[in-house]
Amino acid sequence: MALKYASLGVIEVDSRELELTQCKVNTNTGRKAVKTINRKGRVKGFAKGITEYMLSLSVAVPLDEEEPDWDNMEDARVTIEEQNGKRTSYTNCFTTTIGSSYTVDNELIRDIEVVACDKVVE
Repeated sequence: MALKYASLGVIEVDSRELELTQCKVNTNTGRKAVKTINRKGRVKGFAKGITEYMLSLSVAVPLDEEEPDWDNMEDARVTIEEQNGKRTSYTNCFTTTIGSSYTVDNELIRDIEVVACDKVVE
């Protein structure tokens, strides 16, 4: 019997569904190793840090409708819904980098880097 794996269903930005070609989510826990002088010469523990959530979105640019104002996106909510119904929302999002590229298939793709202040699993 074949195994079933989780797959991406829908991505929304402020309740507006997007047509994505790629989505990457990175979490940086901010933890740092605490190096002490000891006989074994190894790290003894870690210090807690500030967690950062970074999202990289590659969005297909629509011809018939206006795309969101990516340059001025602040305090937005990005929601990722998987096919199994699991929803994860990233809140208080703002854009840091916006770029454009063309693919081999002659498609215009908007590459957007987003930082989120919080993550909520619904």
